[in-house]
Amino acid sequence: MRQTLAVLLAAAGLGAASARADDPALNLPLGDPARKDREAPLVLDGITDTAKDEVVTPSALAARLAAVRVLFVGESHTSMEFHNVQKRVIEELAKGGRRVFIGLEMYPYTEQAWLDQWVDGLLTEDGFLKLSRWYKNWGYHWHYYRDIFVFARDRGLRMFAVNTPRDVVQAVRKKGFANLTEEEAAHIPSRIDVDNAEHKRLFRAYFGEGDTMHAPTMTEEQWDGMFRAQCTWDATMGYNAVEALKKHGDEKAIMVVLIGSGHVAYGLGAERQAALWFDGKMASLIPTPVVDDEGRPQKVRASYANFLWGLPREADPLYPTLGVSTPEKKDGEYFKVIAVQKDSVGAAAGFKVGDEIVSLDGTPITDKETTNRLMSQKRWGDAAQLEVRRGGAPITLTAYFRRRLPEPPRPSGAASGAER
Repeated sequence: MRQTLAVLLAAAGLGAASARADDPALNLPLGDPARKDREAPLVLDGITDTAKDEVVTPSALAARLAAVRVLFVGESHTSMEFHNVQKRVIEELAKGGRRVFIGLEMYPYTEQAWLDQWVDGLLTEDGFLKLSRWYKNWGYHWHYYRDIFVFARDRGLRMFAVNTPRDVVQAVRKKGFANLTEEEAAHIPSRIDVDNAEHKRLFRAYFGEGDTMHAPTMTEEQWDGMFRAQCTWDATMGYNAVEALKKHGDEKAIMVVLIGSGHVAYGLGAERQAALWFDGKMASLIPTPVVDDEGRPQKVRASYANFLWGLPREADPLYPTLGVSTPEKKDGEYFKVIAVQKDSVGAAAGFKVGDEIVSLDGTPITDKETTNRLMSQKRWGDAAQLEVRRGGAPITLTAYFRRRLPEPPRPSGAASGAER
């Protein structure tokens, strides 16, 4: 979810929310009344059915999903462990005889033709990435998702773009629903629920007490606009997923929606919005690290998802990032840095808020697609030269893509990050 928030915040001219070791959003008394008052057990490489607190195998999970028509599978976009779970779920459902459809957050529905051509085997891998503009529409490294896409193509599993164009979501944030143009309004469902109190509480919890950058500074108008945009995102993806299922599915079909975990948590996001249009059985699965960033057992509310797949903690993403946030830009402008993540590659390189990025390894940075494509070629151990303007003067920064050793555990009773 924090990656989703980072996109919204950057577009709003605000910095990206930083992850904390102990995320309170995992353990809130929200969602299903039958489960929200207790915690669920997490087992490494086990799948917890939170309705019964039973731990099952992947094949048993497929059997328990026999009546489910829409399954939302959460992800952390830069975690290979999460994407391995998503692929395994799809494999087990297909093995069990289900007709599996795959809904994709990363593409707006306007790009559907490229997904059809991919599954039909009409495009090479490079051709698909270029024509579908992967690094514009999504930006995260293709190899996090490649195995899922290849499996879908090889097995003939239809893939569906369920998102809406990003500028439409931003128009909702800025103008509200009543002031959208007719063209903008045509890209979103006619009904979007923005009044759910539990969802509002969850949305604010993602920023948390430790987020000193945003929580104290955002006005109520900004909060409302951000939440409205989030609900639009949820509603559009839920609506497009169920409409594709209705149009193309049969009694054996299941729509598996691959989507950021924050859109899935507690059933308050895409699932709740989809229920406005669909009365079939839906369920959720969220892969969840069994320990937090400091090695402590993770506490998760049973209502967080219908199924929890226990994962090991990942200290670093598989592919490097700069850790620098920039909003969209107008023609003729440079990308201006609005946030630098603490302890990131960008911070070590010397980036400062207000810097304007001119080029990366000699290639002018004209749009985010260019940046994402160039970054996809980097691996840990590499370096990059970035030309930057600071206060109107040109400077050169060198970014070394090197991981940090984990900090040793603090002694028992030591102050938490929020208390220091």
